Amino acid sequence: MNAPHEFEAFVRRYQDMVFATAVRLLGSPADAEDAAQTVFLRAFQRYDEVVRSPAAAGWLKTTTRNVCLNHLARYRSRWRFFSELSDEGRAGYADGIAADVLPIVEQLERADLGAALEQAVRGLPDHQRVPLVLFHFDGASYREIADTLGVSLPKVKTDIHRGRETLRRLLGGTAVVR
Repeated sequence: MNAPHEFEAFVRRYQDMVFATAVRLLGSPADAEDAAQTVFLRAFQRYDEVVRSPAAAGWLKTTTRNVCLNHLARYRSRWRFFSELSDEGRAGYADGIAADVLPIVEQLERADLGAALEQAVRGLPDHQRVPLVLFHFDGASYREIADTLGVSLPKVKTDIHRGRETLRRLLGGTAVVR
């Protein structure tokens, strides 16, 4: 590897794209920061191959998407394990969701539509947010999303439809959600 400054410049050049992709998929800035660190660690490990490649942005975006989907799969597995252990855990999770939704509704009243939409997307459950983000932000087709997530095509369509309906409801019906 050459100068460490070269990799630092590489990170600075792409960090916003990687973080924005991760936060849209994960819905949590803290989790997105962890994902971004993982992505740039992988880029560092493949420094000569990635940093000078004209396809670096595409490699970073694909790697970010894969890291986020793996994170979500691990989180779901962990959640299933803990939810089977205790009913108290389920009640705590429901309270956590309610606590998360209430501030989102309050923010919607104050924020502009773009910021409100971004926040509403982050508040969607994983099974609605991930296919919605892959479809609208990454330009993936329904079939590509189904193959990537390992679910059926009808499930992808249903989850995207329900995600849109949830966004429409959260945004008070003022936004055009296609």
